[in-house]
Amino acid sequence: MARVIAFDVNETLLDLRALDPVFEETLGDKALRPQWFQTMLQLAFVGTITGRYVDFTSAQHAALRVIAARGAVSLTPEQAERIVGAMRRLPPHPDAAPALDRLRAAGRTLISLTNSPLEVVEEQLRFAGIRDRFAHVVSADEVRRLKPAPEPYRHAAERAGTDAGGLRLVAAHAWDISGALAAGCAAAFVKRPGMALDPAGERPDVEGNDLIEVAEEILKRDR
Repeated sequence: MARVIAFDVNETLLDLRALDPVFEETLGDKALRPQWFQTMLQLAFVGTITGRYVDFTSAQHAALRVIAARGAVSLTPEQAERIVGAMRRLPPHPDAAPALDRLRAAGRTLISLTNSPLEVVEEQLRFAGIRDRFAHVVSADEVRRLKPAPEPYRHAAERAGTDAGGLRLVAAHAWDISGALAAGCAAAFVKRPGMALDPAGERPDVEGNDLIEVAEEILKRDR
């Protein structure tokens, strides 16, 4: 039974749709927000695969330049900083706090595990009002290897005083689930709108339509 539960942060706990008005105002189209996030992930992952570390904040700025170039849109440094800075002030999904409280009340140790730099995630969780739910806040930036590489998951387990087999990741991203399972962790997938598991990959033993459902399934599975 995995008594330590690690939560991904962006999109899993925090709602990136809050960035839509900023994209509308700066780039003229809120639909560019998911394209930007996917481009940012691609740039960060290519860095990891090729052995060139790209931190998440740098990847976010680079992805904005790519999106602007694709659409032949001008983007000032001030506009880019406004978008990236808004990542620190995202609201939590409504199911986040109740699910965290349910798991803590059942005796689980909760940690956050994100690719964002430590300073950024600390600010994010404080702004969202959920920092106090976590025993540890862990960033992949600390090991300079981004998820889904195995090092961040193992580092998180070590910080929480367990091994990979004693940790379960909760995430809304198929790539994060695959990374956790490959590292020897358990995993749970939350089906945020537009998210789906990799049909060719290993499936986690817990899936749910929201975090509250995921929390209840975790407690049933790990009795």
